[in-house]
Amino acid sequence: MTERPIIPAGDPAPADRTSADPATAYAWGALGGPAALLERVSFHGPDAVLPARLPVRQLARATVAACSLAAAELSALRNGGDVPAVPIDQGAVATAFVSERHLRIDGRAPVTFAPLSGFWQTADGWVRTHANYPHHRARLLDALGLPADTEPDRLARTLREHPAEWIQERAYAAGALAVAVAPPRPTALPLVETRTVGEAAVRPLDRAPLPAAGLRVLDLTRVIAGPVATRTLALFGADVLRVDSPRLPEAEDAHVDTGFGKRSTRLDLAEAADRAVFEELLAGADAVVTGYRPGALDAHGLAAEELLERRPGLVVAQLDAWGRTGPWAGRRGFDSLVQAGVGIAVTEAGADGRPGVLPAQALDHGTGYLIAAGVLRALTDQRTGRPGGRHLRYSLAGTASWLQYGVEPLPPLDDEPYDPATWVVGTDSPYGRLRHALPPVGYQGGPADWTRPPGRWGTDAPVWR
Repeated sequence: MTERPIIPAGDPAPADRTSADPATAYAWGALGGPAALLERVSFHGPDAVLPARLPVRQLARATVAACSLAAAELSALRNGGDVPAVPIDQGAVATAFVSERHLRIDGRAPVTFAPLSGFWQTADGWVRTHANYPHHRARLLDALGLPADTEPDRLARTLREHPAEWIQERAYAAGALAVAVAPPRPTALPLVETRTVGEAAVRPLDRAPLPAAGLRVLDLTRVIAGPVATRTLALFGADVLRVDSPRLPEAEDAHVDTGFGKRSTRLDLAEAADRAVFEELLAGADAVVTGYRPGALDAHGLAAEELLERRPGLVVAQLDAWGRTGPWAGRRGFDSLVQAGVGIAVTEAGADGRPGVLPAQALDHGTGYLIAAGVLRALTDQRTGRPGGRHLRYSLAGTASWLQYGVEPLPPLDDEPYDPATWVVGTDSPYGRLRHALPPVGYQGGPADWTRPPGRWGTDAPVWR
């Protein structure tokens, strides 16, 4: 039997308790931000949002506040003067944390979870599956010896015949995705790990209306967390180019939700011509954000160490599901699976004992804003602190650990009504008329929306603007 690693609980780094919001102070401190800037942050809007047993509202607004403050800090560096005020509207945060649920494409609601994705009762408990992509569905059914046309009822009968961890390990061996629902266990996974690599000088940044204007970001991410990070960097002016393999399918509804402000292309890194194009893009990049499981990009020479060697001064932000150490480090994972595996599903269980979920894919969205914040802070730190490249590491499990054991619950302060329609707007796109959530990040005088809608997935030229 393979068990998830149990890491002894540790004392988190002390937060600045003079801040009105300890969670924001902790996140900002983890990113290396100057504590004095926390006074620029304020919160308003409805308190009774993202209700859960765990302090999801506090995590959500803290990650958005840290990202907004990082953008304000970089803006002040480029343009001079004081760091702008950072007012955070909790209604906007709550709406954006479920942006995929508010999205409408010509009036149609997007597909979020496929029929074979979800919680299933097993012989001794529960298991959570993820079969949204066709290849993940095919691998899951193959692992269980089921035909390709299996319906949910038949899958449910099969899963009830086996122990949860047997299903989990059989799926893992087949490259499928299933995680046994586990009880909460304290961990000491970090919220973010940051290290400086080398002493390469970085180019100065001129005055600009947006903090990340003129900066180039290679986006090697999929699904929610990584794309939310790069969508946010695009909001603040970065030229973000997402690169996907033509060998992997993409859920275009998900791309519509997270593709605002960005461009998207496809390159096969196993082909010499496409690889040459990618190396040209890398040579002009200021940051690379990756969201594949550990080791998946190494075969293509895209390990962080190699990227930083070929491009000194680069900012590399890596995201994975389970962290970089331990027997689960190389496993695939998504927000829903991590919630099941670290005990969140048990904490949020209903009265009938069925596993529960957070009111949002909060690990995904929260980690996405922390990644964007880390990249923005690294760009500032390179120019005000020590030069050199930056290597940032994040994991969904690390964010989950913070939510479970590090975020202080705060009681609601008022009963101001929450209407998500306040933060949902319409725009035209190549996919049709979109209704979408506004970005929750920002600062006084900052951008309120993206400058462009999502384009068709994978159809942009692989060049920098």
